[in-house]
Amino acid sequence: MANTIGIRREDKYEWERRAPLTPSHVARLVQAGVDVYVQPSTLRVFSEEAYRQAGARVQEDLSPCEVVVGVKEMPQEFFAQGKTYLFFSHTAKGQPYNMPMLKRMMEMGCQLVDYERILDDQGRRLVLFGRHAGLSGMLESLHALGRRLAAEGLEDARNPFIDLKQPYQYRDLADAKAHLQTVGQAIREEGLPASLSPLVIGFLGYGNVSQGAQEMLDCLPVAELHPAMLLSLASHARSSNTLYKVVFQEKDTVAPIDGATTFSVEHYWQHPEAYRAAFAQYLPYLTVLINGIYWEKRYPVLVTVGDIKKLYAGGKRPVLRVIGDITCDIEGGIALTRKSTLPDQPCYVYDTTSDTLDDGYGNLNGPVIMAVDILPTEFPVDASESFGDTLLSFLPAVAAADPGKGFADWALPEPIKRAAILHRGKLTEPYRYLEKAVG
Repeated sequence: MANTIGIRREDKYEWERRAPLTPSHVARLVQAGVDVYVQPSTLRVFSEEAYRQAGARVQEDLSPCEVVVGVKEMPQEFFAQGKTYLFFSHTAKGQPYNMPMLKRMMEMGCQLVDYERILDDQGRRLVLFGRHAGLSGMLESLHALGRRLAAEGLEDARNPFIDLKQPYQYRDLADAKAHLQTVGQAIREEGLPASLSPLVIGFLGYGNVSQGAQEMLDCLPVAELHPAMLLSLASHARSSNTLYKVVFQEKDTVAPIDGATTFSVEHYWQHPEAYRAAFAQYLPYLTVLINGIYWEKRYPVLVTVGDIKKLYAGGKRPVLRVIGDITCDIEGGIALTRKSTLPDQPCYVYDTTSDTLDDGYGNLNGPVIMAVDILPTEFPVDASESFGDTLLSFLPAVAAADPGKGFADWALPEPIKRAAILHRGKLTEPYRYLEKAVG
């Protein structure tokens, strides 16, 4: 059936409450002449009745739909011959754990459009949850800081972060920000304990994730420092009524291996093998580190196990308490991120004495690692609304396009066409590099 779109329920995680389209988005699709089917779900934040009222058919069977949209990966047995699927496939880097799924889609002659690859003419992502990952990740990290300080013995009355909740425990984003602003007012009036001042939060990256995290942090009294100022912070006037944030760019985190080479961000992205990590010099000054950068194996590891062991050597208790790894690349840019987590157990401590992981916040032999990899679902309504606002603009054209034609004649908007990893079961030209990975 032409002009039919199905919304698959999410089942990868029991915590996943997002939807790619809200009932209000569905209503607009129906008004545009698109038939929408919705799989029932007990987890989704939006009710089945809300989708029915928007004009969708709520049923288990999505076989009438030529196009199916979701959020996370879909199981291999779900794919049907020749259908078009849009979701975060996590295949573009050749991720081994998703190659069987990609191979099955190829066998079934499917089309795969990956949200992560929907880019504008300047290469900027268009359909994304990055901002909401940052918003949730910052709040999770501040919540973790409150718990870690309590484990260190800081009394509740002197611990400004102890009453912060995890993102999913708030009514919505506005409720969370309002509470954080209340905490911020207390810091303005009463100040931080001397043992916490100066409290510095560093941000690796400056894109959507980092901007979302900074947006949340800016609910508190914050002053921004340049990275160079951080190294001489002790000689500057500091306030216990203010938190300090530092945003690190590529030029701050890596350096050319050849000392005669001048740093160039374009050269770094093209030839990362010519660069070494240079970030460890900042770690002794950071209370919290937020990681929001894109990373692949060819890029330097910015925070190594050795860096952290040096901080904690000899039983020292350094300033660094929490690493909020929003990017959550396992053993990636942050080497201590050895597993991902879920909201019911969002953090673990990397124990520098035993090289092991200890769930929770109380082990003082290393920093707390926050590694929730589905952070946007902690603000499911806000995240789904924002995501669907952009996705919706492309869907009528996707529903109307005939993938049975050759790829050149597949009448898709150009950003969607760039994101098509598969067409009729074949890797498209930009993704032929995956042939070896898929086997």
